[in-house]
Amino acid sequence: MRIGVFGGSFNPVHVGHLIAAECCREQARLDRVLFVPAAVPPHKQGHALAPAADRIAMLELATAGHEAFAVSTVEIDRGGVSYTVDTLASLGAAHPADTLVLLLGPDAFAGLPGWREPRTIADRCELVTVERETLDDVGGLARDAGLASLLGAERVAAIVAERVRMPAVGIRASALRDAVAAGRSIRYLTPRAVETYIASHSLYRGG
Repeated sequence: MRIGVFGGSFNPVHVGHLIAAECCREQARLDRVLFVPAAVPPHKQGHALAPAADRIAMLELATAGHEAFAVSTVEIDRGGVSYTVDTLASLGAAHPADTLVLLLGPDAFAGLPGWREPRTIADRCELVTVERETLDDVGGLARDAGLASLLGAERVAAIVAERVRMPAVGIRASALRDAVAAGRSIRYLTPRAVETYIASHSLYRGG
């Protein structure tokens, strides 16, 4: 099987995440997409997150009913700072016969050379990047010197050429948190079940 690995804070999950995952499933020919909520994202150390149990519960509500979507708690279970290289090692051990496909937004893809053990990451999975129509310019990354040094110019060019394209959905989790804190509606920005969960568990009301 081809298993997409979709990591993030998911604080909270929103429809942009789901649309991206579905576009990746279809265009990158994935059999499954694993949503992997981070325990402590490396780039957000010190930032307040909703409790892990709540972020997992919201992901399970958001992905329920999609036979190809699942939630992996591998990073939450491991605890500490969530490094992708460790996650791929764990998932590779659990799925030795499958191909792992790491799903990256353009900023994450551009920043890959600065991640922990980026060459090991590149060796352990396929890399797929996502471009939101009119909002992102993945094409420019074909000339990125850091990526070319890490992956080789031909592999970078192939990843750029085969990028997943999705609608221009500019929703940010921070905007949902701000809306909830201000008492504004988040209807249709996240699945109704997640919206209800946020309200019933009083999440994000403190800002």
